[in-house]
Amino acid sequence: MSTSTVTPEVTWAQRSSEHDPEKNYVFLTIVAADVPESDLKLDLQPTKLSFKGTSTSKKVTYAVDLDFFAEIDPKESKIQHSGRDVTLVLRKKELKEEFWPRLLKDKAKVHFLKTNFDKWVDEDEQDEAPADDEMMNQMNPMGGGGDGGFGGIDFSKLGAAQGMGGLPGMGGMGGMPGMEGFEGGDDSDDDDDMPELENDDEAKADKPAAAAAAAAPAADKPKIEEVA
Repeated sequence: MSTSTVTPEVTWAQRSSEHDPEKNYVFLTIVAADVPESDLKLDLQPTKLSFKGTSTSKKVTYAVDLDFFAEIDPKESKIQHSGRDVTLVLRKKELKEEFWPRLLKDKAKVHFLKTNFDKWVDEDEQDEAPADDEMMNQMNPMGGGGDGGFGGIDFSKLGAAQGMGGLPGMGGMGGMPGMEGFEGGDDSDDDDDMPELENDDEAKADKPAAAAAAAAPAADKPKIEEVA
């Protein structure tokens, strides 16, 4: 049975910076409830975004296309998918102190686009605004897709990745995957790098003789002194 297609509500806010790329972004939320990861299609390009997904509870297909006012950097952007919406932080390509005058290239107002007042701050009050570090840490990098598209994010893994605050498979790890017990391996390798200790038992046995050699004339025990 076919479902009707509707435009989801989209909210946005922004930050701008002339010097810091991390503070130069658009905060975008697509309100589309109960869209499974397997049925969600999102194509992010430098100048536009295309979203489509079918809601299991609303029995409708959400679809929207956005042409941005200016370019963004898909590879440096981030995403988070929840049961209620899809949130994106889109890195603006151009470092600029001034805000974008609007989100979309076209000046015409659209009914589905609204300001996210929870995230919005005025341009001259950005320095006083609280940082969104916690939110940013919970989001997933879009990655570096060679076609400039979605960047290879597997939506089926987003849930696990969000719980770990990063990319799939990297939660709670202090190093690279598959390196468990690496420190213990270092200890054994260090031992292998010390061949002078291989004859340790012989060296211990020679210690009394070495001590005697120190008290006796040096000529009597030349070989012991070489071992010591």
